[in-house]
Amino acid sequence: MIWVKAHWIIKKLFSNYVWEIPNNENKVYLTFDDGPTPDITEWTLNQLKEYNAKATFFCIGDNVRKYPEIFEKVVNEKHSIGNHTFNHLNGWKTSTSEYIENANRCDKETQNSKLETRNLFRPPYGKIKPSQSKILRKLGYKIIMWDIISYDFDATISKEQCLENVLKNVKSGSIIVFHDSKKAFSNLEYTLPRTLKFLKEKGFIFEKID
Repeated sequence: MIWVKAHWIIKKLFSNYVWEIPNNENKVYLTFDDGPTPDITEWTLNQLKEYNAKATFFCIGDNVRKYPEIFEKVVNEKHSIGNHTFNHLNGWKTSTSEYIENANRCDKETQNSKLETRNLFRPPYGKIKPSQSKILRKLGYKIIMWDIISYDFDATISKEQCLENVLKNVKSGSIIVFHDSKKAFSNLEYTLPRTLKFLKEKGFIFEKID
């Protein structure tokens, strides 16, 4: 298991990536990886709407291709969209040229949408080579990592532990990772509503990443 909360040394070593967004307004940044996914992404949108919360969805290009109507719903509800490659590639196991081409394919799938911005990129698994990062940043992307990862995708983690991973570590400026995927849904279904309720009661504001 990697760290639930990104270590300050890692943040310092890779300071050209975005790990958190410090602010004095109690803003936190919920992010969702791997969608759009039928039913699950729509359920997620409904949960966010209940709390007037905005979030950032890092989409797989092939899922955008397969489920364009769900993708458009995310866009129309004014959430931010990020690139998560076309095929959920592991950057450490992929050549730089193939990785960049795959990211470009993801971008092309979103080009007909009324997106306010398309400059956000999150590497699947958090694994990206310096050469890949350098090119993507030259293309104008911000590489968005995280302050907290919920581990909702891990079937060995209980739903209670998943919730605790978030609530024990959250602070103003935290970027939090969830997944709107089938694999994660049993944990997400329990964790997301309780996260939204708890943080709202504590005065946090749910903001998207621009």
